[in-house]
Amino acid sequence: MSKIKAICVYCGSSPGTDPAFVGAAQSFGKILAENGVRLIYGGGSIGLMGAVAEAVLEHGGDALGIIPEFLTRKERPRQLAQETIITRDMHERKQKMFEHADAFVALPGGIGTVEELVEQMTWAQLGRHKKPILVANINGYWNPFLTLIEHMRAQKFLPATSYVDCLVANRVEEILPKLQQATRDVSEAEKTMAVPAERM
Repeated sequence: MSKIKAICVYCGSSPGTDPAFVGAAQSFGKILAENGVRLIYGGGSIGLMGAVAEAVLEHGGDALGIIPEFLTRKERPRQLAQETIITRDMHERKQKMFEHADAFVALPGGIGTVEELVEQMTWAQLGRHKKPILVANINGYWNPFLTLIEHMRAQKFLPATSYVDCLVANRVEEILPKLQQATRDVSEAEKTMAVPAERM
């Protein structure tokens, strides 16, 4: 049986137009801190990224920011994070995020968030890991994405296997319990299957 000690949160470097998005990021950061789960995130101090990290730190939690060198000026990495890793590029950033996390959560975000989410789903489909992946569908933000996944499945471009499924939580309070349930039968070996660096 595996235990979730750290969660990688993918989310936007913008706050978005719906105040519920920032509220969800702040609430989830508080939940992580209160449950002793380390936040692994993109390292920035703006948008939802900054909101979730700020909440973790405000409530006594632990955060690891991972950011590529070229983004350090644009996204202003937090100086208060307990640890910051500056990588050479995006590929190394994603590799480090994978290595440090036991599960993945996608809050609302843009193309970068979608890319990170889909890559983890792809690795899971290819049998590279069994770490749980969850979409935080705040106010239905991810509905179009979830509809696309079902369309792919209906058109037989996705296999009928749970490997390409991601968990869905409509409320922030559902996220951690769903991830904990999903990881109960996953061994440490299955959780840490090697992801080839050349894929990234």
